[in-house]
Amino acid sequence: MDYDSDTAGPKQAKALPCQEDRFDSGLDSMKDDELASEFEDMSVDAHEHTEEYEPWRSAVTEDGDTPLHLAVIHEATEHALQMIKLSHNHPFLNLQNHQRQTALHLAVITEQPQLVERLLKAGCDPRLADNSGNTPLHIACKKGSLTCFSVLTQNCQRHLTSIVSFPNYSGHNCLHLASINGFISLVENLVQLGADINAQEQCSGRTALHLAVDLQNPTLVRCLLALGANVNCLNYGGFTAYHLTYGRQSDEIRHQLYEQTAQELRELPESESDESDMEDLDLSEDELYDDIKFGK
Repeated sequence: MDYDSDTAGPKQAKALPCQEDRFDSGLDSMKDDELASEFEDMSVDAHEHTEEYEPWRSAVTEDGDTPLHLAVIHEATEHALQMIKLSHNHPFLNLQNHQRQTALHLAVITEQPQLVERLLKAGCDPRLADNSGNTPLHIACKKGSLTCFSVLTQNCQRHLTSIVSFPNYSGHNCLHLASINGFISLVENLVQLGADINAQEQCSGRTALHLAVDLQNPTLVRCLLALGANVNCLNYGGFTAYHLTYGRQSDEIRHQLYEQTAQELRELPESESDESDMEDLDLSEDELYDDIKFGK
């Protein structure tokens, strides 16, 4: 069966629309009774079929979901485990639906750490990215799923360094996503695992510390400083994290940063447009945070 390189599913006569950060692919593709019937017809049995051919491996819905995708989505755990067992190191495990989600993405989205672990041990590739450029670890950091995060990091040691630093299509790596969403424990864990605390997101060059100021999150600022964040890092507009405290309400954050920021970097640099730095951001809808422009 031919597979389209962009969908990892059968070639379709009509392209289906892709929505950024859509996590519900396949949720309505089959009714419960249809799903149960499909699972019953699979006859997933290690003794009845050869490893080379399993009829359920070629089945796919209009959303590009395989039976494994559907089993994960509908939390049909036993069927999912059977398919995983029979597909050890098989390309089937890494098939992506029309949102480019693998079964591993969906297991993280639905917070099923048991399936996350089984998929990884069976050979599912944790480096594959969905339509938004998110790997399963990005999604765990975005959702604040500490359990799935732990399973992923414990079972992805070989690729962990590259996955942690890998930016999604909005320019954010795992540390940026954990910071934007205010998940302190994940921020601490990521830094302990070797994430670059001073890494700049690709939209406007902000570090996690810049983002913490934007969020007006004094706890996160305090955490990042304790972990060794460099207060003198400049974003692409030439601003330190302290510069971003101008016009914002939190005196606590301002005081935290003032003493540690180099004296020559405390004054705002001259800029033709103080607003230009703010306009560089291109956050997806659930990554948006309140952002007050300089001088307001």
